Amino acid sequence: MKRIKLILAMSTILIGIFTANTERTYAQAGGSSVPFLLISPDARMSGMGETGTAIADDINAVYWNTGGLAFLQNFPKLNQFDDNEQPTPFRQVALSFSPWLPQFNADLYYSYGTIGQYFDALQGTAAFNFIFMNLGEFTRTAEDGTVLGKFISNEFSVGFSYGTIVAPDLGVGFQLKYIQSNLTPTTAGQQNAGTGISAGFDLGVLWKPQTLPYLDDKLSLGFNLKNIGPKITYIREADPLPTTLNLGIAFKAYQDEFHSLKFAADFSKLLVKRDSLDSDPLPKSLVTGWQNPGADLSIGAEYWYEDLIALRAGYFTEPSVLGDRKYWNFGAGIKYNIFKLDFSFINTIEANHPLANTMRFSMLIDWR
Repeated sequence: MKRIKLILAMSTILIGIFTANTERTYAQAGGSSVPFLLISPDARMSGMGETGTAIADDINAVYWNTGGLAFLQNFPKLNQFDDNEQPTPFRQVALSFSPWLPQFNADLYYSYGTIGQYFDALQGTAAFNFIFMNLGEFTRTAEDGTVLGKFISNEFSVGFSYGTIVAPDLGVGFQLKYIQSNLTPTTAGQQNAGTGISAGFDLGVLWKPQTLPYLDDKLSLGFNLKNIGPKITYIREADPLPTTLNLGIAFKAYQDEFHSLKFAADFSKLLVKRDSLDSDPLPKSLVTGWQNPGADLSIGAEYWYEDLIALRAGYFTEPSVLGDRKYWNFGAGIKYNIFKLDFSFINTIEANHPLANTMRFSMLIDWR
């Protein structure tokens, strides 16, 4: 069983290394656990090169920046009400499903769903989300090689988020999440040896300045510190959560009756400090994590025509010391009635790269 658990641990590492559109790998995380928490849930931001920290203008803000939840009641609904219809509270549902790394035939998939609503009593938006990562089917063997059966490994998280306005141009939010990693089945004498459990906390801030000359309703700045929590323990090994700091800027360059154009950029730093023996605990790792070399950088753009059809493009890059991943992202979106469908595509420089030709689909439903 120890050998099987080692194989499973290595499988999890490989999943992190080749995670499509996550843009943060297990190896670059310095040995962090549950890399599925870094998979972006929606194809819209993926199509912009992962630049959602300063945008966060729909319910997927639970991932990009919970501070964005504070402003959602102020955004127009997808199907505009007429003069005789009373406005209703903001309410959205987002869904995503992706076969993961299909080129490896590993039977992996990622699924995500969230629902959120604005509540007058709370003076803010509250949301619940669920993420499930299927790690595939494995064969269980004894030390002598005898086949004992098959089992499926998976990881999941359940989160509650809330965001509220603390000033006319400043929103803050947080998320509490329960995290569980099921790598191996329970065996006699090793209760829950292959299961790791932890909890995480996210903190987000979104600033949309209203008094700066020429920048009213054009500029936004975002801060998101996520996956802060205790380590997950498997048998005797404790792995830290992928605590990450994201900083973002977005600028609406042009808008008229028919067209709008927005640019955005994100900076991401993984605050996990680990050597061959152990990893630094929180809150120490929030300081020592800055000793890790380099950071991820992404830029993106989004164009809308008549608020019906969107075209997107983005570029992701990281220093060679972190893995030297560089690739373009492209995407498109369409709105119809209460539905919004998005698509994204990765074009890597290396033809045989695991992320090459990766496609993502997601759906947003506006139920106001």
